[in-house]
This record gives sequence, C-alpha cells and structure tokens, in this order.
Amino acid sequence: MELTVRKNDLLPELQLFQGIIERKNTIPILGNILIRAEEDGVIQLLATDLEVGLRSQSNASVVKSGSITIPAKKLYEIVKSLPETEIQIKEGVKGSVMISADRFESRMQTLPKEDFPTLPDIPNETPVKLPRAGLREMVNKTQFAITGEDTRYFLNGALFLLQPGKMQLVATDGHRLALVETERENVVGEAEKAQVILPKKTLWELSRLLTEGDNPVEYVPGENHLFFNVDGRQLVSRVIDAQFPAYERVVPTGNDKTIEFDRDRVTRVVKRVALLSSERSQAVKLQISSNQLGITSSSPEVGEATESLAIEYSGEEVEICFNAKYVLDFLAVTDSDTVQLLLKDETSQAVMKPAGSEGCDYTYVIMPMRV
Repeated sequence: MELTVRKNDLLPELQLFQGIIERKNTIPILGNILIRAEEDGVIQLLATDLEVGLRSQSNASVVKSGSITIPAKKLYEIVKSLPETEIQIKEGVKGSVMISADRFESRMQTLPKEDFPTLPDIPNETPVKLPRAGLREMVNKTQFAITGEDTRYFLNGALFLLQPGKMQLVATDGHRLALVETERENVVGEAEKAQVILPKKTLWELSRLLTEGDNPVEYVPGENHLFFNVDGRQLVSRVIDAQFPAYERVVPTGNDKTIEFDRDRVTRVVKRVALLSSERSQAVKLQISSNQLGITSSSPEVGEATESLAIEYSGEEVEICFNAKYVLDFLAVTDSDTVQLLLKDETSQAVMKPAGSEGCDYTYVIMPMRV
C-alpha cells in the first residue's frame, strides 16, 4: 500500500479516533487504526475497542491499493506535529510502515491486518433521521450522570427512547437522574416505541461527532449493534443487554416548594463554599427561609464556609444537603440564566429544571444527603 494525503485532510479524522483507542489494552491490535486504500481519491479509516467502533474516510492520492494497521496514537502525534504539507504513507518490509513528509522520515512497526476485528455491517433498513441539534443537546445534558463503573451493568449507559414525534435520553448513577426530551419529526409507519441502552463511551463519541453542523443524524438499530451515520462517518456501538430502571418512578410529582435563582451566581457561590466541604462527601447545605438562600459547608479537618443569596420565597423554612459536584454538573450544562429548585422536604428527592425556555424539556432529579 502506498498513498499521499494532506495533513489538513487526515488530522481531523485521526483526532476523532483518539477517544476510541485505549492506551492500555490487553489486545495489542486494538491500539492500531486500520487504513484501507482501495481506490484513488479516498481512503477508509477504522478503529474499535470492541464496544465502540468508528468508520471514517479521508481524501488521498492512492499510488498502490492495500490495507495496513498503524499505531493510532503515534500516527496522530506524528501527523499533528508536521507542518501543513503532503504526507506519504508507504507499506514497508517485515511488517513496517514508512511515514514521510518534506524532510521528515520515520518507520514504525505494524501488526497484521488479519488480526484486526471485523465490525458488523449496517443492516439494510431505512435509517431513522434524528435532529442533530436535539440529539447533541440530549447527550450533553445526560452523559455526566452515568457512572461507567457500576457493577449494575444497566447503569453504565443511558436509556435512549424513540416515540412518535419525540425522543428521550435518560441517565442515572443511583444518586441523581438526568432526563431530556426533545421533539423530532413524526414519521408515519415507524414503531410506536423503541428503546435501547447506549454505553457511556458511545455517548462521549457521539458528542465529539455532533459538535458542528446541522445535518440530521441517520440512526439504524441492529440486533446487537447500533449505527449512527454523522456527516459520512459511522459510529458503531454495542447494545447494553439489560433492563433499565423504571425511571418514571424516580421523578417526584409532589414537590410544592419552588425556588428560582440566577444560575451563574449560584454556581460561583457553590464553588466557593464547597472548597471547605468534606473531601469525601462534598456536601453543601441549602438553608431556605423567607427571601433568603444560605449555602454552607463544614469539615472537621478543614473548617467551614457560608454565603447567602437574596431570593423570592415566602414558604416554610427547609434545610437540605446535596453533593456539590452533582449540583454543579447540572448548572454547567443547562442553558437557562434562571434555574428552578423544586423541593418537598429535607429527605425527599429534589428536582432542578431550567426556568427559561431551552430547546428541550430538561429534568434533573437529585437525592439529598444525610450528614
């Protein structure tokens, strides 16, 4: 195999693969990217960690067709360090590959292309078109709530639901729950309801692919895999085969105390006060009284801190403790300048919602702490 490719064509594609490639893996071939040069003008790129895979392509001048695997991290670092120029990639002898540009020359060892895993092909079905902006917003506002390390396998992903005219994404780690719903085109003949659990890594890779543009995303569910086509790139994901918790039961409906506050101001206050919270619990206490919100923290090893805010509230007093990180995670991704906190009492789960209008319906449920 021999080809020439411009840095500006190859580098963006290689960057997208970096999240999929594991730096430490027990299967060496998974640290490589497969490059196929089968016709002049374009090359195919592929990487996988056996859970998530990405197919992409780049413009290139193909001198000799063929396939080769190249260490993905090193290839990316080399291409990134080069000036904007043409890069020659040529298969060498004894399992090596030559990469050169201008006066730079290098040689790397590769692994047999026959060892590279085979990714499933997309089913021959009509894809479901998903609104790109809506999907991007859903992913950004839920992915942080997935634990990724829980022995309860179903919590290591987010529940993706498709219904006529809308779609939902739900994530929980058992301590908080993020639920986003957004509208989509109602397609006649589509299934009434379809749901799958997307792995955490799939959501992270989707967020990287959805950063720019407004073209719709084509989604095709398979028996064991899911396929997302984004601007000519194809993300392939395994399905988590498990039963997601009945999340509807977690969202409270009887929270009768509502407090509104400025998102940026509360974010700054929580960050300051949390500096003296317990390193283990990261607990901050919210003391809500007539037209005042007090936020406090304390730690026997460090000290204590408190700060108050003026709010519009005339209900009964209530005190409730939250993990500061959980509060800040929500405040960091919501777009509204004003946020609502809906409470019932100090022991029941609370709800945080954007008070202003956003592109989607966003509900964040957070469990109180007992300290």
